[in-house]
Amino acid sequence: MVSTTLSRLKTRSRSGALLAGLAALMLAGAPVRAQDGAGVGTSPAPAGASTQAAAPIASPAAGFIRTEGTRFVRPDGSTFPVRGMSFGNWLLPEGYMFKFKVHRSPREIEDVISCLAGPEEAARFWKAFREVYIQEPDLAFMQAAGFTTVRIPLHWKFFLDPADPSKIDPTGEGWALIDRVLGWAKAHDIKVILDIHAAPGGQTGVNHDDGVGYPLTFYVPEFQRRTITLWRAIAERYRDNTTVLAYDLLNEPISPYHDTDFLNPRLEPLYQKIAAAIREVDPNHPIILAAAQWSTNFGVFGPPFDDNLAYTYHKFWASPERREVQDYVNFANRWGVPIFLGETGELTDEWNAKYRAMNERFGIGWSFWTFKNLDSRSTVVSITKPEGWDAIAAFGSAPRDEWDAMPKPSRDQVKATLDAYIENAKFANATVNRGYVASLGLTAP
Repeated sequence: MVSTTLSRLKTRSRSGALLAGLAALMLAGAPVRAQDGAGVGTSPAPAGASTQAAAPIASPAAGFIRTEGTRFVRPDGSTFPVRGMSFGNWLLPEGYMFKFKVHRSPREIEDVISCLAGPEEAARFWKAFREVYIQEPDLAFMQAAGFTTVRIPLHWKFFLDPADPSKIDPTGEGWALIDRVLGWAKAHDIKVILDIHAAPGGQTGVNHDDGVGYPLTFYVPEFQRRTITLWRAIAERYRDNTTVLAYDLLNEPISPYHDTDFLNPRLEPLYQKIAAAIREVDPNHPIILAAAQWSTNFGVFGPPFDDNLAYTYHKFWASPERREVQDYVNFANRWGVPIFLGETGELTDEWNAKYRAMNERFGIGWSFWTFKNLDSRSTVVSITKPEGWDAIAAFGSAPRDEWDAMPKPSRDQVKATLDAYIENAKFANATVNRGYVASLGLTAP
């Protein structure tokens, strides 16, 4: 996610040889079919893009937030202010939030925990981690502080069938977790943006999409079909849920490390196919499109292809000056669409306040990164680092081929440390960074 902070440096992972094993999936030219899934002005669309709008199955129902011009609006037509936080690390762990400097992707983090704790204990830890990391007190606090929105990063593996990832797993762990948090969000008047952070194959080509280090979603038709299948299932399940604000289709697609000339023209056509699948079952929710290259390059977009679209950009460590948002504001005014700042932060409270205020002057809502983190002041809620954590982090910060030569804590010690982490992650046991909350123009209760 964070593209410019040193603590979350993007890493190009693994050998190109990994791509060879996927050759069987790369059926060149195979069509991507949605049905496989259960301002004023003109400008040319990106190469290969179609500007045909997806036809909804019906008119949107009443009661939903929708887009209207450059705003998100409530059912009564009043502006809905997006003031949010992302629930990063919950369903998609990131190495820097575990103080790991080498092993950054979810699967790499899981390898570290499994090596130190053993597979059985590691499985128990991760189940407890997902159960505890976000609970109702977190949502209650957000409401009391004045937040209106949460953005939830999702990993495909919690929703697709592990035995056959081309199919939905109706008993997948992710469904129950999202259903639960939506219930809490409704009770506390918080709207939820659902965000695919790790698409099948990997849409970004770095650690946080949990792929092989290359944006294979755009190369492998089967991965595109799986992505479309997943979004159609999400839309079908939540089509009538007014607590869901919008669908954020792909997080930070196509990093600048890869063949952007080849890949960028393929982004919007994939968005159109996903949107068409969503509109087959859900005419109600806004669809959010993230730009390419850390969600900064709006040059990949043509005219809006749906009448309920919004666009998101991400910026970290940017200057709090108008020039940082002018291109995005121009895009919004030209096409009459909302934009919102989907990720930002990871700096100082002073910077937060200036950058947030500058965006708000242009009517741009925001969702900062991230709500909860380990031993950090650049977050709303800080988890106290438990005794013994540095020994675990040492393995997460060393290449795997060095592990055998390193002093290893006993499994009992590791278990005690992991248990302490789980206990510390509960909202009641964590620390609220009140200055951080104040920098967002809100007040911690």
